[in-house]
Amino acid sequence: MNYISAKETATKWDISQRRVATLCSEGRIIGAMFVGNSWVIPCDAVKPMDARTKAASLINNEAKPFLKWAGGKGQLLKEIEQYYPFTKDATITKYAEPFVGGGAVLFDILNKFELQEVYISDINAELINTYTIIRDDVNALLDVLRRFESDYLVLENDERKETYLAKRARFNELKNKKENGVELAALMIFLNKTCFNGLYRVNRKGEYNVPMGAYKNPLICNERNLKSVSNKLQNVKIVCGDYKKSDYFIDNKTFVYFDPPYRPLTPTANFTSYTEGMFDDKNQLELAKFIQELDKKGAKIVASNSDPKNTDEDDSFFDDIYIGQNIKRVFATRMINRNSDKRGKINELLISNF
Repeated sequence: MNYISAKETATKWDISQRRVATLCSEGRIIGAMFVGNSWVIPCDAVKPMDARTKAASLINNEAKPFLKWAGGKGQLLKEIEQYYPFTKDATITKYAEPFVGGGAVLFDILNKFELQEVYISDINAELINTYTIIRDDVNALLDVLRRFESDYLVLENDERKETYLAKRARFNELKNKKENGVELAALMIFLNKTCFNGLYRVNRKGEYNVPMGAYKNPLICNERNLKSVSNKLQNVKIVCGDYKKSDYFIDNKTFVYFDPPYRPLTPTANFTSYTEGMFDDKNQLELAKFIQELDKKGAKIVASNSDPKNTDEDDSFFDDIYIGQNIKRVFATRMINRNSDKRGKINELLISNF
């Protein structure tokens, strides 16, 4: 790859050299590197839109997760972003997140970097349908959500409960029929915004069974954010399936973040099932082996999981299956638990191959 100086870039883009340096330091120019005492920029780097202008701020509103999701990584972003390789290694131009969930890391990366290719997947079909509809048909989705919100907010509590249960039943009906589309996506968002604690949980029949929450004025239709999310997702590959489907996409140009269902710290901790299947120790071991294969490809990989040493100092499960990898223990706050007394700071693991 060929590089030019910050001065040459400033001339090319018709901005000041100081502005170029600022963009580099903010990580907004992919592949820029600090060499000696100055920045060098890839010849084919794209000029970032100036977010200081009103027009750009309307177009470039930061996208945020559109669902509350158990295990969401918003609180760990400061730790995880330290692993982002895009400004340190110009060869890393792709991103993959095979357990996308609420997408906190995904949207942080999409807000900060312009990448050549991005891949996300999840085994939760209703979640992936929602991502797909937001990308491909956000205006139709907004039309339904506006109606849901206006109809719901004027109701008294008993009427709200009746409406909630009716929409939950309709969601399960569409889910069981595998009828993906705008209505299912709108119901997914509605239930997430009005249910207890933002949970997504299914019973053994695969039916969503979370009770209604007690929110007075839930924001069901966040039009501004959904449009921002739609904009950011336009060039993202969205796949419904398990993490192994990502194998074809991942190569030595890819940064990969794995956020699988966490290993329960206690036998009763796994009270929530996000799909009909479970993710047990056998699955954790299979994932570790898959990561080893990706490591051989040259991909840069970070994975997160629970730290069993929170409850058993002698439990070295992850230290054993990820032997040879870098394991960092970080503080996190358990935000979703039916017992508020059990929400608090615990250690989580960040596992990387670099």
